[in-house]
Amino acid sequence: MTETPPRLDSPADGLSSDPWLGGRLTLMQPRRGHRVGSDAALLAAAADLAEGRLVDVGAGVGAVALSIVSRHARATADCVEIDPALAGIAAENAARNGLAERFRVVGADIFDASARRAAGLADEAADLVVTNPPFFEPGAVRASPDAAKARAHVFSGAGDAAPLESWIRGCLALLRPGGRFAMVHRPDALLAILAAAENRLGALALLPVHPRAGASAHRLLVSGVKGSKAPLRIAPGLVLHGPGGRLTAEADAIHRGERLVDWGG
Repeated sequence: MTETPPRLDSPADGLSSDPWLGGRLTLMQPRRGHRVGSDAALLAAAADLAEGRLVDVGAGVGAVALSIVSRHARATADCVEIDPALAGIAAENAARNGLAERFRVVGADIFDASARRAAGLADEAADLVVTNPPFFEPGAVRASPDAAKARAHVFSGAGDAAPLESWIRGCLALLRPGGRFAMVHRPDALLAILAAAENRLGALALLPVHPRAGASAHRLLVSGVKGSKAPLRIAPGLVLHGPGGRLTAEADAIHRGERLVDWGG
């Protein structure tokens, strides 16, 4: 008797199959370690692309790119993910959601220009680049014993003392002049973000995300246009949770895939 192979979302594979954005997408993802959450939902709603080429750097299981591409039939995505296991899951997620023909997974090191080119990532070819980089530099925090979770949270392989700046510059190298860049990160990384954006991005908008009203922002959404001369502005903040701990109406709509982030005037 031939044994039926386990499903890719079976416990034996360490993966789960989960509805995301109010069931608009179904995502396979590791049961343990880093999982798709609020940061991905915010980034997916921070930028839009009616047509053209999106590049998602540090794409993980492909949640952000799949969300953006699923909204428009004329958009395509390249997902840059250096972890082979996550890259394979991202490709499977594209197939499961009927988006494989408009979705490519690229295993490239964003810090290495020659590796990017060898993987087919041409400079200045993307209409939109989005990224949710690791939040911490090596040694800044105690890394998780789970290797995949550690890679998601702590930079590795940057080769210099300013990994976030190098990551952003690698992203911007892929973006065409006039194209848009969007990122989610921590507010205390602002100086590094501004340093990386200098003379590269204009129309820079910073949107603070607050866990609740009256609390300091714990996330920062960043948007900018390559080569623009428009000035920097601070967008109205987004509050995630109301007094009872439930998502606010705006945050809930974002997490359900029903609206984009409001960047204000």
